[in-house]
Amino acid sequence: MRALPDVVAFACLLGGAALCLTAGLGLLRFPDVLSRMHAGTKPQTLGVLLVMTGAGIRLHGWSATWMLVLVAAFQLLTAPVSAHMVSRVAYGRRHVRRDLLVVDELNSAGPGRTADPGRPGTAR
Repeated sequence: MRALPDVVAFACLLGGAALCLTAGLGLLRFPDVLSRMHAGTKPQTLGVLLVMTGAGIRLHGWSATWMLVLVAAFQLLTAPVSAHMVSRVAYGRRHVRRDLLVVDELNSAGPGRTADPGRPGTAR
């Protein structure tokens, strides 16, 4: 009666692989650093978690399961934090297309204002 766990494991592995593929495509296709960081971390993290879940269901033994749990925990801890830090550095070094930002919370000119003197709402 291993048919149901195998089907669930296959579905998790396939879904995780598809999410990791979309993360890779997003890294290639999106125009700026912030959208690439979003595409590189959100679906990729969930994709790795699904792959780890599928592998945990398929593999037998506690040693393999604990190893997969550790990989998933480190993935959850490191990927979003590192993407956040890379995005902050890219914003600080002006590698971000600010015309694509809907809300610019890091702008030092204040809310609703821009630091560019040629645009309306400019800080003086």
